[in-house]
Amino acid sequence: MTLINFKSCFATLGILAASYIANAQVPVKLIDPANMELSVKPGDDFYRYASGIWVKNNPVPAKETRWGTFNSLRDFNIIAVKSIVEDAASDKTAAIGSVKKRVGDFYASAMDSIAIEKLGYTPIKADLAKIEQIKTIQNILDEVAYMHTSGIGGPMFGFSVGQDRKNVSKYVTQLSQGGTTLPDRDYYLSNDTRSIKIREAYNTYLTTLFTLTGTLPTDAQKKATTVMAIEKQLAEASMSRLEMRDQYKTYNKFTVSDFSKITPNITWAKILTKFKVIGQDTMLVSAPKFFVSLGIMLKSVSVSDWKTYLEWNILKGSASNLSSAFVKANFAFSQAQSGQKVETPRWQRMSQLTDGTIGELLGQLYVAKYFKPEAKARMAELIDNLRKAFEIRIKNLDWMSDATKEKALAKLHAFVPKIGYPDKWRNYDGLAINRTSYFQNLREAGVWSYNEMISHLGQPVDRTRFGMTPPTVNAYYSPTMNEIVFPAGILQFPFFDPKADDAVNYGGIGAVIGHEMSHGFDDQGSQYDKEGNLRNWWADEDKAKFDAKTKALGDQFDAYTVLDTVHVIGKLTMGENIGDLGGLNVAYTAFKMTKQGQANDKTDGFTPDQRFFLSWAQVWRGNILAETAAQLIKTDPHSPGPYRTIGAPVNMDAWYKAFDVKPGDKLYKKPEDRIRMW
Repeated sequence: MTLINFKSCFATLGILAASYIANAQVPVKLIDPANMELSVKPGDDFYRYASGIWVKNNPVPAKETRWGTFNSLRDFNIIAVKSIVEDAASDKTAAIGSVKKRVGDFYASAMDSIAIEKLGYTPIKADLAKIEQIKTIQNILDEVAYMHTSGIGGPMFGFSVGQDRKNVSKYVTQLSQGGTTLPDRDYYLSNDTRSIKIREAYNTYLTTLFTLTGTLPTDAQKKATTVMAIEKQLAEASMSRLEMRDQYKTYNKFTVSDFSKITPNITWAKILTKFKVIGQDTMLVSAPKFFVSLGIMLKSVSVSDWKTYLEWNILKGSASNLSSAFVKANFAFSQAQSGQKVETPRWQRMSQLTDGTIGELLGQLYVAKYFKPEAKARMAELIDNLRKAFEIRIKNLDWMSDATKEKALAKLHAFVPKIGYPDKWRNYDGLAINRTSYFQNLREAGVWSYNEMISHLGQPVDRTRFGMTPPTVNAYYSPTMNEIVFPAGILQFPFFDPKADDAVNYGGIGAVIGHEMSHGFDDQGSQYDKEGNLRNWWADEDKAKFDAKTKALGDQFDAYTVLDTVHVIGKLTMGENIGDLGGLNVAYTAFKMTKQGQANDKTDGFTPDQRFFLSWAQVWRGNILAETAAQLIKTDPHSPGPYRTIGAPVNMDAWYKAFDVKPGDKLYKKPEDRIRMW
């Protein structure tokens, strides 16, 4: 989550959260039969037909947890980013204070493993000593505030500043449930084999880190038990991921004084001052019951146990940035969850960390070297075409009234597209970067980011911001901004190539554009109006029809099996599935407006419509480790690649016609059962 709370309220394409892609060499054949399993009928298994040979020939590398088309392209771009940061680090002539100098110094400090090794856990000794001085529950709360504001991490609960979803012109203080370590509350509460295995790995991680900081093994185990008990209580008090998708249930506005009345042992006016929040009399709370339970815990859990919990938060927040013993323990815990075979090379981790920490400094160097102006111009043209296609589709809907259509069109016309990189760069003014102080650089960056977030309170909402850095291979829609955003990193093949035929571009980046537009009309985004406010603009009858369609789509995805008896969770993935279904339909409508789309000339043996759907399919081909797949099915709002490949096409008449899919084929759905939404 970004510090100004963009990612808590925007829907992403969901490819790879921190991936890269740039200037990849486009294959001679944009749709290559050599990657396809042509012996399989498209109507039986479109995923294997489109990508079967590629999948067989591209297992997951040891340093990865999954591997797909854009992973291989990401590797090319990781090298490109590596060349940027290494060039910056080695440039002795870069001016002090320049973008290149600051990027180079940050990366150089991160790569100085000898200095980092010598320090051991010295960088956090003062933090641990500070916790030892705690005597009271108020001291505990003061320390929680200090940790949130000092670049250490955010224990106990989530805190941010973001747009008020019902008054998006204003920033507001926001509180959310948090304080746990495992990726989902169910890992604390479920007793299935996988959950037990992960809890055991977590216990090992806990005891290892406590031991590495001088705690005796028996005492380390006691501390581990204490932390697990506290986090389990926090998990029990937390809402599930499905509950958190309810946009109204998670919108709860309180005055500071009123919220203090329902949260025993917590005086929010006092705490907010420690969080540097001044002059704010209201706040948004996503999960009020969580904070009621937390208030009770502050009295029922001893000060000593809370100290152990805070100590753990310092350890886990720092482990990946300390000496090798800590890094190895951190990876071992990650490995138990994901199945990754070997640790990602340090240079790659530090390149990504540079992007994640000072991304708009690195982004300036990246864009200057790798992003072409013609790509931005072509994207603007495609977005315009997709918007026209979406308008046509809304006007032709047979299930929506004219009054609701008018409001939907108003929202569509209000979409703000952002392409490539921000018009106004964040230059991180005041952030000190020292070439010889890696850990301090991270702390300084954390403090800077927190202070920048707090500075938004009382200020106009900044609509120039990007929620992703330029090299990111992803895209997103923000309902509160009503904007669709495409970082430079995604504007490459297989999504986009200015020289590719329209079938490939519309089946790739066209579907991505349509996907993000459709997020404005998915089960969550459709609850926001054209200004971005959480407000119902639907006629009741139209909303009931839409809800029936979403239920049908949920049922479709619930039926897909991922591992053994584990199924896709249709309600969790609903927004992304609607994005895919709407996006591919809109992209196809736009494609049919092009010269190629109106013709039937074959290229490399495939018709234009076949190339369109095959372009879509090759975006989602890939392999994934079983451990990672099992975790993502609980935590990721995106369906697995094989089901994204087929989920939308099986509801489109054009796909049936393109591949001559008929009754009796395994993927066949009767015309009356095909889900027609946007």
